[in-house]
Amino acid sequence: MAIVAQTSNFGKVFWPVLAWTVAIIFFFPIFWMVFTSFKTDADAVKPEHLFVFKPTLENYINMTENYDYWRFAINSVITSTLATTFALFVGVPAAYAMAFNPSRHTKDILVWMLSTKMLPAAAVLYPMTFLTKNFLNIYDTHFLIVLVLCLINLPIVVWMLFTYFKEIPREIIEAGKMDGVSTWGEIKDILIPLARGGVASTALLCFIFCWNEAYWTVRLTTTEAATLSKLIEGNRAPEGLFFGRLSAVSTAAVGPIVILGWFCQKQLVQGLTFGAVK
Repeated sequence: MAIVAQTSNFGKVFWPVLAWTVAIIFFFPIFWMVFTSFKTDADAVKPEHLFVFKPTLENYINMTENYDYWRFAINSVITSTLATTFALFVGVPAAYAMAFNPSRHTKDILVWMLSTKMLPAAAVLYPMTFLTKNFLNIYDTHFLIVLVLCLINLPIVVWMLFTYFKEIPREIIEAGKMDGVSTWGEIKDILIPLARGGVASTALLCFIFCWNEAYWTVRLTTTEAATLSKLIEGNRAPEGLFFGRLSAVSTAAVGPIVILGWFCQKQLVQGLTFGAVK
């Protein structure tokens, strides 16, 4: 009994300490980025000002006045929102069909969709750039970025929604069919309300992926449809995040999505808890 009690007490201390340690390690780069954003470029590279320095908002003022931050931020909001919306518009019916009307090729299609995420992006960058610039004339447009972001995230959206929809009993859908509900009515009135937590989680994850996408948004834009990733890339330096200016730009780019993720997660958990209690 003494050994069991001793092991239990050790676990109560060890596991929380380990969890906090891992969390601090993962959070430290974000903390250091925000911390450095309040330094001048000169202070950011001086060892004597590593922790002791005079805080300043110079980097943020410079970013909003000289680097047109709000235009890049608005582009990020537009492209991420539209790409997420279109991905859900296509992904929800596709996942519904695969979950409740599967065929012998359903698993093969799901695996094929997931395998497209393994395609090296650099392999199709040149032909896509050539076509969009010289033939389609959609280079550096919101339409192109929305289309690309939607397509690269669609496999993840379908997979996640398929997993959530499979947990819903088929009998509920069949009961709706017996009552004369149309296919769209099944999706809108039965499926989405029952899987609202999964749909919301999928939408949030897709939005975060679209917001953080850098490879395509940097290489397929110049000015008109450039997002915050392009702004960060334009301010990078060999010293990286040690520069206060780049830290401020990165903080301003990452901050909104962190706050949105925290808020949506909180609301989602509260909504699911309320629904379960109700």
